[in-house]
Amino acid sequence: MSLTAAVRGFILLLISLQVVQSQNVWGVTFTSREICAVKGSTVEISCSYRYPSRWKNKENRVEKTFWFVEKKDGEPVDLTTDSEYAGRVEDLCENNICTLRIRNLRERDSAEYKFRIETNQDVYASEPVTLSVTGLQVKVTKTSSCSGSCIWADLECLSSCPPTSRPSYIWYKNGLKSTETRESFNYYFYPKESFACAVKGYENSPSPSVCVNGQACNTVAYSERSICAFKGSSVDISCTYSSFEDNVKSKFWFSPERSYQDLSTDYQYSGRVVVLSPRRGSTLRISDLRDSDSAQYRFKFKTPSFEWWSDLPGTNLTVTDRELEVQVIGSSSGPKLVCLSSCLLTGHPTFVWYKNETEIRGETSASYGKYVDSANNYSCAYDGHRSRSVYAPKLPLVLMSPSGDIMEGSSVTLNCSSDANPAANYTWYKRNQKLLIETSQLVFSSINSTGSGQYFCTAENKLGRTSKSFFIDVKYAPKLPSVSVSPSAEIEEGSSVTLTCSSDANPAANYTWYKEDEDSPKASGQIYNITVVRAEHSGSYYCGAQNKLGRQNSSLLILFWKEFEYSGAWKSAATGTITIVLLAIILIAVFLWFKRNKSNGGEKPDNNAQLNMGPVHGVPSDTAQPAEEQHDLHYSSIRFPQNQEEALYSNIGRVQPHRQTEEDEDMNEYTVVKTPGLRRQEDAEDLFALYSTVNK
Repeated sequence: MSLTAAVRGFILLLISLQVVQSQNVWGVTFTSREICAVKGSTVEISCSYRYPSRWKNKENRVEKTFWFVEKKDGEPVDLTTDSEYAGRVEDLCENNICTLRIRNLRERDSAEYKFRIETNQDVYASEPVTLSVTGLQVKVTKTSSCSGSCIWADLECLSSCPPTSRPSYIWYKNGLKSTETRESFNYYFYPKESFACAVKGYENSPSPSVCVNGQACNTVAYSERSICAFKGSSVDISCTYSSFEDNVKSKFWFSPERSYQDLSTDYQYSGRVVVLSPRRGSTLRISDLRDSDSAQYRFKFKTPSFEWWSDLPGTNLTVTDRELEVQVIGSSSGPKLVCLSSCLLTGHPTFVWYKNETEIRGETSASYGKYVDSANNYSCAYDGHRSRSVYAPKLPLVLMSPSGDIMEGSSVTLNCSSDANPAANYTWYKRNQKLLIETSQLVFSSINSTGSGQYFCTAENKLGRTSKSFFIDVKYAPKLPSVSVSPSAEIEEGSSVTLTCSSDANPAANYTWYKEDEDSPKASGQIYNITVVRAEHSGSYYCGAQNKLGRQNSSLLILFWKEFEYSGAWKSAATGTITIVLLAIILIAVFLWFKRNKSNGGEKPDNNAQLNMGPVHGVPSDTAQPAEEQHDLHYSSIRFPQNQEEALYSNIGRVQPHRQTEEDEDMNEYTVVKTPGLRRQEDAEDLFALYSTVNK
């Protein structure tokens, strides 16, 4: 497959090449599957991804995406949390397009890179993208000899990653920058000369210096092109060198950003610099590092007839604070821990892990390999520096502002906090119902009575979660009371009636019953019992609900009592009916008397005929209301015994306190208690007298 990585100043701009990674609806499309980059340059690996909106018959949403390198020791690790890539990696994602950018490439960055999608239902990993990182090399092609010891040769700056653009090059001869800018050139060369090349813009990643004419020449090779170290620590910067002549009379280190003088004579490094001189090598040791020590350091040597020049880049030193942290990574099998440092020294770094302040033996990798228990806390150490511990959230603390009683209409804020590392995310719940608030504060700008209840603050991080409850008790004055009457069905005179008053209030309301136009209250308490219903109970009643925050009166409950009088027509009809009944009784009595005398031989009967008459019901009232006034009325009836002296009406309804106007009548809801028509008392007495006469 032909390479499609385009180099523009050796920042790789990758040409689109669609690669479908999966059938179905999961998939990742890469811009290239094979990438080659030059050591020290910057590379970008880009892709677009897709996923099903529903998976396993449930909503499917992306929770996390990241790039990783396949490792043998377990779960994939996000490269942004991998210590090997500390400070060199960016993961840029927008609209399902993600780009992994790696700066200052090293040859050990050569690997297979994968993209991972994690949703709430499943995970998906892409096929790999192969990245190859190589350095520049100078290729020497000898063509002919010239006079003396010189030769004519072609020099070419090569990489196993051939660029598609035409960058400019920089050539160095014996450490001195030349004027040549082509990828290749030819010239005549002498035995002691060495050459190196670099791509313009990436001078800090030159090729090794090579001898063009013969096996021996003047060269300098640095062990590392880039080193980082912690502030206050010490660092060794090393190189090897070779001299065409054995008689080296001086050698020293310098920083071109400061001066070209020997660092051992620079007052800013006084007492902090030591130069070690192994055979054909040199090591600069700087102790008690400071921020100002961040610079490039180069080596220089001299012989009686030669001086190594100062243009060829050396080793870049970056001094940082001791930033060391444990990164918590969520996974399907539980949380994973990675020790992340802002700076890793050369070689194979060794880490130390702690659980509850106790060192865990055998754990020396940047990734913690054992089970992570959320009940414990964990930390790591590197190069003598210890990280902060990570742990699940402690029991949250919920504080209310302002403190004290909560009044309806006031502003209330609940603040939730929990000791946790990583920092906790907060969610509020009310009676197991999640509120659309995911901050540490729950704010009521104007709280009302419905705001009362049990609230829960949940603190959560990748190591665990915990909750704390808080009860809000909103205080408010009584709402408009409601009144009811019981029983609502038929009521006998002399029976009891219960009036009940209810009002929503906090604190609970105290109740008092009043009768309109009377100064003193009728009763106290939520329930008012009229144990024996009588005419004097007619009138308008209302209740008052009161607590320390206010008072509210109910609508009126009106009891109407009215005597019914028969009209003349009804009286005539009743008198005629009674007369007919009495005549029939007399005839029957005479007939029975003759019959008994005949059958008993004229004996005088010893028993009196006894006649009983029950009450007469169903006499219509002449005071029935018109049909249009009975609309929406709810009725119940009350029946009075026959010796009732007065027929009574009870009209029960709600109006606005305290007096009812004609305009309000249409708004009231009534319960009418009706009584059937009864004879007047004098009629009953006449009938009793007649009974007595018949029985005599």
